[in-house]
Amino acid sequence: MTPHTSSSWLPTWLFPSTAITGLVLVILFALGIIGGGKKIAPGQTSQINTELPATAQRFTVTHTMLAPLTTWQGTVRSRMWVALAPKFPARLLRIDGQPGDYVPQGALLISLDDRDLRAAYQAALAAFTAARAQSVQAQQEAQRITELFSKQAATQQHYQAVIAQAQASAALAKQAENAAKQSAVLLEENKLYAPFAGVIGERLIEPGSLVMPNQTVLTLFKANDLRVDVAVSPLCAASIQKGSTVVIHSDTEQALQGHVDEISPQTDPDTRTRKIKISLPSSQHLQHGQLAWVDLACTQQQVNSASQSMLIPRAAIIQYGQLQAVKVVRDQHTEIRHIRTGKQLNDHYEVLSGLHEGETILVNNGLQP
Repeated sequence: MTPHTSSSWLPTWLFPSTAITGLVLVILFALGIIGGGKKIAPGQTSQINTELPATAQRFTVTHTMLAPLTTWQGTVRSRMWVALAPKFPARLLRIDGQPGDYVPQGALLISLDDRDLRAAYQAALAAFTAARAQSVQAQQEAQRITELFSKQAATQQHYQAVIAQAQASAALAKQAENAAKQSAVLLEENKLYAPFAGVIGERLIEPGSLVMPNQTVLTLFKANDLRVDVAVSPLCAASIQKGSTVVIHSDTEQALQGHVDEISPQTDPDTRTRKIKISLPSSQHLQHGQLAWVDLACTQQQVNSASQSMLIPRAAIIQYGQLQAVKVVRDQHTEIRHIRTGKQLNDHYEVLSGLHEGETILVNNGLQP
């Protein structure tokens, strides 16, 4: 018989086991657990003796008294927001637009029943027309009597009476004209237009309802110009300044940096708080009316509650995936130093490990690691 060279004598489980073992080895090598050298920990270097750029910006690491941050809840609001409401009681006839619709500036949004105001306008216009006709006739009579008086064909008393009548007629015509203009303005008030280009927020009343003066029908706001309104304690408000950079958090957006726009000079007698308004950068995730949380260092003057921390500029941090590093300056050369950071305070990060006080790092050097 011909010798059988098949490998069928090998166990059937050996092939899948070998494949699985090979796959595990590839994963461990990719993760650097085997064959990749020792993992670099914070405080160790991965590259040394890089020449220091002549125009590099340096930063000396020092300990700073860092007051604990206090988180305050605020509301995201549009900088431009308006509630559209009529000035007079009227029946709501029509609303052009739905919540979320974008409308251009000057677009007609609300139409009210204007029959009473239109009738008043027609009456005022008729009165003006009649008064103007009488004024024209009186002016013609005044011109005629003036010519006669200049020829001594009219008495002084008659001349003065006609001139006075012409002046009175002109004044009545002017008064009637102003009344007609005012009536036209009131008639136009029953149509509410968009004062600026924006997004419709809420429709609070539906067509057919009787609307009272100053009763909001719908709201309009600018969606791309947002800020946070937050009420804080007077002690906290006194420790921040206009233009200060603060960190804002929300449910739909990562931490953002905002700038203090306004600080109310007075304390609300009911809540014992002061209102602070913080401008926000443009974001597609933040919306008018959304909740936000603002981190403020409200106790900087309370040294006993502060702690020693090392802060470095955010621009000095180099990101390697999930790892962070900085360029440390030594003898006109730089080396890459891996670090671990903690909380963010404005445009700085707290350093938890990897750096020591007195060391110098590069900021905005523009070089690739």
